[in-house]
Amino acid sequence: MIKTIIVLKEHNPLEKRVALDPKNIERLVKKGFQVIVAPEAGKHAYFSDEEYIAAGATVDVPDFATPAIILAINPPDKKIINQFKAGSTLICLLDPYRQIPLIKQLAEAKIDAIALEFIPRITRAQSMDVLSSQATISGYQSALIAASSSPRFFPMLTTAAGTIRPAKVLVIGAGVAGLQAIATAKRLGAQVEAYDIRPDAKEQVESLGAKLVDTGVNAAGEGGYARELTDEEKAQQAEALAKHVKGVHVIISTAAIPGRRAPLIITKEMVESMMPGSVIVDMAAETGGNCALTKVGETIEHHGITICGPQNLPSTVAIHASEMFAQNIYNYLSPFITEEGLQFDSEDEVVKDSRIIHNGEVVSERIKPLLTA
Repeated sequence: MIKTIIVLKEHNPLEKRVALDPKNIERLVKKGFQVIVAPEAGKHAYFSDEEYIAAGATVDVPDFATPAIILAINPPDKKIINQFKAGSTLICLLDPYRQIPLIKQLAEAKIDAIALEFIPRITRAQSMDVLSSQATISGYQSALIAASSSPRFFPMLTTAAGTIRPAKVLVIGAGVAGLQAIATAKRLGAQVEAYDIRPDAKEQVESLGAKLVDTGVNAAGEGGYARELTDEEKAQQAEALAKHVKGVHVIISTAAIPGRRAPLIITKEMVESMMPGSVIVDMAAETGGNCALTKVGETIEHHGITICGPQNLPSTVAIHASEMFAQNIYNYLSPFITEEGLQFDSEDEVVKDSRIIHNGEVVSERIKPLLTA
């Protein structure tokens, strides 16, 4: 049984979130846990060390002397992992498909690992779904970036100088991020359309007051995600979208496939066909981008079209992003809290799907084949 929880300070300078907020630390302390927070771990999310201490945490440099539940947003630095005590459990956005060397290191050190990305999309796990909570923020921020980057008003305005027609916004991908982008763009007054290759998205898109663009492609995949398109489907999609993008002022692109490069949807030719002053916000920039011209972390202009490739959007709303992340973590841990400490149930569906390493072995069926690739 583990009764110690350690909250790490993120080492990536772009990361402003923290894995636990004072409110949820207080709840865990009341359940008998010792919670150790690295100094200034919450500084960039505006949670002071004093607030953590008031919540019952100990603020100190972790010494990892005993097995602990170790919480982080992103995978820790390899040097820190070398200090972890065998039998500890690391819980974070592990990025397992792209972190195979790190997974091997954790397994050799007999550190259990849970990848929050692999929490199953089932009803019981909705309150634990970190990807969804953080995608909500990304969708919201993408719409705000689009509005602030556009040389056009989003809403219709009636003024003494005449009537301004609303901006036309196309959201590509109607998952959690896309739906929030739709909702935010609508609240800003834009005329919004959406495109998704999953037929189930139609009802959700229309419930937000937007119209779904039908390209005739159906690529519903497992777990609520889209599958990768065939070459024929890609050509069909491209032909339909090429006609459509000419008439929009803003594209917000959110399409992603777990463990793979983001699908290339907006070609150079499509960009060049758009109206001067149009804006593309490519939320998939960090995984390759949905637009052929996207540069991650940069805003560029091509033929009069502004293309934004933002990084780590949830971190830009660090307070609420951290609070949501922390609540997801608490909801993940709480079913396995006993009077003696934390004991995960290996047969629980949520644990089975999200656990990558257990007792020094890689147990995830999705990751095992990659170890020898």
